[in-house]
Amino acid sequence: MDNPLLKLYRSKIYTAIMMLVLLLCIGILGYRFISGYLWLDAVYMTVITVTTVGFAEVIPLDPASKIFTIFLILTSVVIVGYAISIITDYILSRNNMEDIKQRRMQKKIDAMTNHIIICGYGRNGKQAAKKLSDYGKSFVIIERNKDIIEKFQDDAITFIEGNANEDETLFAAGIEKASTLICALPNDADNLFVVLSARQINAKLSIISRASEETSYHKLKLAGANNVILPDKIGGDHMASLVVIPDLVEFIDNLGIIGERNINIEEVKVEQLYNMNEVKTIRDLDLRKNTGCTVIGFKNDKGEYIVNPEADTELIPGSKIIVLGRPEQIIKLNSQYNIE
Repeated sequence: MDNPLLKLYRSKIYTAIMMLVLLLCIGILGYRFISGYLWLDAVYMTVITVTTVGFAEVIPLDPASKIFTIFLILTSVVIVGYAISIITDYILSRNNMEDIKQRRMQKKIDAMTNHIIICGYGRNGKQAAKKLSDYGKSFVIIERNKDIIEKFQDDAITFIEGNANEDETLFAAGIEKASTLICALPNDADNLFVVLSARQINAKLSIISRASEETSYHKLKLAGANNVILPDKIGGDHMASLVVIPDLVEFIDNLGIIGERNINIEEVKVEQLYNMNEVKTIRDLDLRKNTGCTVIGFKNDKGEYIVNPEADTELIPGSKIIVLGRPEQIIKLNSQYNIE
């Protein structure tokens, strides 16, 4: 968003341009009707007078024309001087404001921890940023196209201008303190290079990468990506599923996972549910009775998933449960167990 000071300068620039145009019109009309010049000669005399280049007159001036020329010269000195001053101040102020904005943005990034870095603000990057924003997550976007940054930057979105392939840019985005990196660049080779660099810098980083070609899937995995997403493949599978099992797919699509009033499904660490001194089971917690939510999934400390786990499944440290419920039940769950 534009700074109010820059908007003020732009308003002054528009005023200065209007004054210059008005001055030229007065000069042309004056030489045309006071001195009797042809239109082209009137334009020529006005330009050489306003710019003070000092060329000779087309026709010797009579007293009335000399008085008008004196008026035009004095007026043009004031107006042109004002315009040059405003334009110079605007350029200097814009540069200063850009520096201040960049320092403020960098200070905000330096204060972040466990944030998400999104490389690329194309279609996938925008969608990822929207989801993260809706979910209240802190994130930084690395984008090399300055026009895109100027178009979308506001107080809610933090941008770093630069090439994600360069380590300096990754460090500026706080990669050593980040929890997740999303590579959403359009080129698979660029994503591969970013994954390699990021994994070298932060071994604990969770990396999610986009891939256009299926042949890039295993390469990105080997480079260090935890998850590789093929948008075209997912889109095709989704459309085919709408033909084969349309009602089930629509039901899943309608499960809200973002927004304060639309959440139907939630992932919860077991450490947030009870004191870990004594291991409890799903039956012991009885979330269905206490909150109305139903446990539909379990992920153990080894990363293995169990769909519709048994009631006697032990909620060991490092594991997670996935619960399903109406929005008000999810809100009750989060409130009762102080889950943020």
